[in-house]
Amino acid sequence: MTNLSRDENEFMRQQRARRRARMRKLKRRRAMLISAMILILLLLIWGIAAVVRAVFFREPVDPASVTVPDWVDVQLLDINPYSRPGTPLEKINGIVVHYTANPGTTAQQNRNYFNSLAKQNGESATSVSSHFIIGLDGEVIQCIPLSEISYASNDRNGDTVSIECCHPDSTGKFTDATYQSLIRLCAWLESQLNLKERSIIRHYDVTGKLCPLYFVEHESEWTRFKEEVAAFRKENY
Repeated sequence: MTNLSRDENEFMRQQRARRRARMRKLKRRRAMLISAMILILLLLIWGIAAVVRAVFFREPVDPASVTVPDWVDVQLLDINPYSRPGTPLEKINGIVVHYTANPGTTAQQNRNYFNSLAKQNGESATSVSSHFIIGLDGEVIQCIPLSEISYASNDRNGDTVSIECCHPDSTGKFTDATYQSLIRLCAWLESQLNLKERSIIRHYDVTGKLCPLYFVEHESEWTRFKEEVAAFRKENY
């Protein structure tokens, strides 16, 4: 009986030891599972936060840090009160598309007109300009640095880049060369300035002015243009 009791005691001891080992193993597994779930949850929260930051809180880009590509002809206006006041443009939130409303004129002629406004004086003085002008053959002239405002988009002068587009006739429709350069320029600006996709608006969207005329009168063409800019950006930037 004594030997049997000793064996039983040993058996019971081993059983208890096995149960304790199983419990420790289960606790370790539970702890690992909880840790894994916490890690996944943290990664999920981090991912959501990153998406929210990317979509709604994009890191602003200093416009002065952006280098203009070689396909842009830089012809900066003289600093003056009427077309290049030199006022800092510290943050850019969008791009505004315009048309010159002066059929048949070239990008160079419009740039020179902006520069000539420096000679004005008196109450009849006009204030107008644009960061970029795209010509009938697709040439792109820069008139004002991205770090300064232009006089083009009324209440949005303080946070947008402006683009004037030449057009051959009174319909305001751009040539194919002008249209393709506008797509390229808008996509490049969006990319370099870390703007949201399709951050492009018309002058019409700011003030109700029929500018750019063709894109106001043909809403579907404006929608198609923005889609083409988005596609060009994805392919090239």
